[in-house]
Amino acid sequence: MPLLGAHMSVAGGLHHAFEHIRKVEGEALQIFTRNQRQWRAAPVSPEEAEAFLKAWREIGTTAGGETMPVASHDSYLINLAGNKPETEQRSIQALTGELARCQTLRIPWLIMHPGSHLGQGTEAGIKRCSRNLDTVFQQAGGDNRVTILLENTAGQGTNLGRSFEELAAIIEASKHPERFGICFDTCHAFAAGYDLRTPEAYDQTFSTLDRIIGLKHLHFFHLNDATKPLGSRVDRHTHIGQGEIGLEGFRLLMNDLRFKNHPMVLETEKGPDLAEDIENLTLLRQLIA
Repeated sequence: MPLLGAHMSVAGGLHHAFEHIRKVEGEALQIFTRNQRQWRAAPVSPEEAEAFLKAWREIGTTAGGETMPVASHDSYLINLAGNKPETEQRSIQALTGELARCQTLRIPWLIMHPGSHLGQGTEAGIKRCSRNLDTVFQQAGGDNRVTILLENTAGQGTNLGRSFEELAAIIEASKHPERFGICFDTCHAFAAGYDLRTPEAYDQTFSTLDRIIGLKHLHFFHLNDATKPLGSRVDRHTHIGQGEIGLEGFRLLMNDLRFKNHPMVLETEKGPDLAEDIENLTLLRQLIA
């Protein structure tokens, strides 16, 4: 079965995320290593890393006793595709710092949005994004082997990543295509026009992804239902089964043997008691045949 989990808060210390994911009986975890809405971010201290790795080792395990997969999500401020020099440079520095923190914490994946071309056109945005990513890899150093997972987007405004072709183009334009993978967001895909609600539509969506990028490059999932209709290009998450995708789309994903060992995390709203995560994860597990 898929390794189901959620994005968790790191308030009070990075290591607390494992306590939260254990509370909801999750088997996969996503975090922010620093405040996602601030440019300035300190490196991970030795003490932080030690506490994080200790918690991961002691309670960050799957039901089968294996090490829980963990990914980090980059800051929402980062935009490597835009044409504003100050933001571009700050984004390069911020993403380089994100890679360094992941390396220190031994987190193998950093999930990022491709960014927005800000009216300069898709082709120009893709070229700029790839060029800046190459700069980030260079600045991070050869010892850093964290994989960037490009996340598909809803395509709001001038955001890149709505189509699988755009994601593929970013990877192909880079000097380091081996440093990339894909994170598939169900809400974003649906909003971008990729249907998941019937077996035929579901098969078409993933056949297209396989043809253009390759399913072997798909490493992580975000599980979010969508409040807006198919192809709306509006990114609005909601709880599983309460949106336009509906339960059948998630049933198909939960029982797709190609993804039986893939980490899949919720990014839906929740309160301090995490009750919503527990309800969503329980429902997803009930969909598994």
